[in-house]
Formats: sequence, structure tokens, C-alpha cells
Amino acid sequence: MNTQLILKYLTDLEKNNNREWYHANKTAYKEANAQFEELIQELILKIGEFDSSVLHNEPKNLTFKLVRDTRFSHDKSPYNPAFRAHISSKGKLPIPVGYYLMIKPGGQSFLGGGLFADMFKEAVTMVRDYISEHGKEWDEVIHAPEFQKYFTVQGTALKKVPAGYDKESAQAEYLKFKSWYLEYPVKDEQLIDAEAFLKQAADLFRIMKPFNDYLNRALVDFQMPTR
Repeated sequence: MNTQLILKYLTDLEKNNNREWYHANKTAYKEANAQFEELIQELILKIGEFDSSVLHNEPKNLTFKLVRDTRFSHDKSPYNPAFRAHISSKGKLPIPVGYYLMIKPGGQSFLGGGLFADMFKEAVTMVRDYISEHGKEWDEVIHAPEFQKYFTVQGTALKKVPAGYDKESAQAEYLKFKSWYLEYPVKDEQLIDAEAFLKQAADLFRIMKPFNDYLNRALVDFQMPTR
């Protein structure tokens, strides 16, 4: 697969972020997107070596559109110059949590995991309750030496521990959170050698898996809202 083709297309789109250029270069988009889907297919297979729950996925069902929703944004650029995918047991839905990849030139690419979607209040409560009840297990996951070497738990958070939770808990800081996620930055040059990048990504996702597993145990009864 040609990851340089992906980077070139996204770089060009960022410089020409308008509908006229996008439609005039649809062929370049299709070629770059095909390379991205090939990359995702290889990543699924590598993740499948330690998490077989993702193996049934098809890459085209895991990716996100380039089109931006600009209704409430000061930035009216019509496209997000990034290829993104979420690989989980149920595809690209935010829950259950899985393995996230964003390729965005200019040092903005990253590997991610965990719960990004704090708009699901029920999910937030479920995770808080689970951390409150399984605090020792939480500490074992996030303080594992290999995990700490690469990851720090991030997320939007309240200023205080919410009512109903122990303010003196050893996990009090994490009970403030409304989302719990991981990000590992990826430089453009790391993407040029596709095989080396795939190996690195799979290794980091493997290290991430106990964190995802913990959150998915907390969210096992979560039902996605119906539109």
C-alpha cells in the first residue's frame, strides 16, 4: 500500500479546501481512499492476532467521511483533510470502544482508543459507576508499566467529583471525567514505511487493549440511542 499517496492527497486537500478542487480531483481521492482502506484491512488482520472480535469488519464500513458539519463552526472549510477509522467488534460505532486511527498530515495523525463520546450521558454514568466499584482493577490497567510508557488517560472533566461518588476515592480524579481516551501521536515520517507503521500501530493497540476491555465491561449493557 502507498501511504505517501494518502499523505499527498490530504496535504493537497488542506491547501485547496473547497468544493471545486475536491470534485475536480475525485480520482485522486478514490486512489488515496483505496490505499487507506488497504491499510485498514492490514491493521484489522494484525489486531485480529490478539483481538479476534474485529476480524469480521470490512474497511469501507469503518471509515468516516471527509465532509465537515460547518453549521456551528467558525471554520467554514467544507472538508476535514484527514482519513479516519474506528475498528471495534461493532464497527465504527463509538461504543463498544475500539482502536482509532486518524491520518492527518502536519503531525496531527494519531492512534487512539477508549471513549471519546461524552455526549452519551448514560455511558458516562456507567463508566463512573464501574470505576467506583472496580477501582483496584482500574489502577492495575492504567499503572501497568508498559501502558504508562506510551499512554496517559485523557478526557473532558468536571471541576469536582460529581454527587453520589466518593470524593476521597483513590480514583477521584477519574470520576470527574466525562470521557476516557488515549492518544498516541504519529509523525508524517512514521507513516511513509507502511509495514513498519502497521507493526508499531498493532503493538500499541495491543498495549491499549486492557484499557478498552475495561471500558467495554463497564459499557456492556449500553444501548446506542435510536434516531
